[in-house]
Amino acid sequence: VGGRSDEATDRIHLAAELDPALFDDGLAALVDERDAVDWDAAGDRFRAERQRRLGALVLATRPLARVPTVQRTQVLLDFVRREGLGLLDWNDGVEQLRGRVALLRRLEPERGDGSTWPDLGDAALLARLDEWLAPALARVRRRDDFRALDTRALLLALLPWPLPQRLDELAPERLRVPSGSQVRIDYAVDPPVLAVKLQEMFGCAETPRVAGGRVALSIHLLSPARRPLQVTRDLASFWQNGYAEVRKEMRGRYPKHPWPEDPLQATPTARTKRATRG
Repeated sequence: VGGRSDEATDRIHLAAELDPALFDDGLAALVDERDAVDWDAAGDRFRAERQRRLGALVLATRPLARVPTVQRTQVLLDFVRREGLGLLDWNDGVEQLRGRVALLRRLEPERGDGSTWPDLGDAALLARLDEWLAPALARVRRRDDFRALDTRALLLALLPWPLPQRLDELAPERLRVPSGSQVRIDYAVDPPVLAVKLQEMFGCAETPRVAGGRVALSIHLLSPARRPLQVTRDLASFWQNGYAEVRKEMRGRYPKHPWPEDPLQATPTARTKRATRG
């Protein structure tokens, strides 16, 4: 290598290619070998290789045949700690699970059977990576591999028995409404929300509840276009005091949908009048 360095710009103006073979014989004493087992930021991947180096210069590499599982896992966990849990797939199903567990954790901080609802918040999960994430890292090689993990299944595994069964009983993912539809409950908000077409709730005098009756859902009664007409946690009061005004405004706009005078005596339906006649 030859040339000069410009102090102002620190550029090399003249250079020659380095031949690694020069260090095979007479200069071999200047070369050392070391293992690199880490996360390669440039390649965005897990790296495990034997490097032949001249100081900071890597002359050659070859893959390591074996890497201890503990060492490999530690590298991946350290990477997650640096980058954050956003590496994983936090889809709606995962967030709903976290919301369901968080609700029951608030209501039941201590259970008589000795089990407790786990904290699935970010800080708690980061503190317990070795417990829930480490066992799933065997096939992780690149950044995209983290998003391919089944995050929901990993978090469910943190619930000791019989909590998975209790979760479905106390905080079901869906609720059967009077029309017969199975409507999804949104647990990502507090209180949980049941968004359902108004006509599907005819005949329902009491606000639906979860958690063994301890939590009234926030009922978002929707128009036929699925826009909120009323938000209430007191369904009986809405039928008595608010429904008449909604009926007056909506019956002309959506004449194919039923708007009975007495919603508590009407048949709940997800269909229009025309579909019902057919």
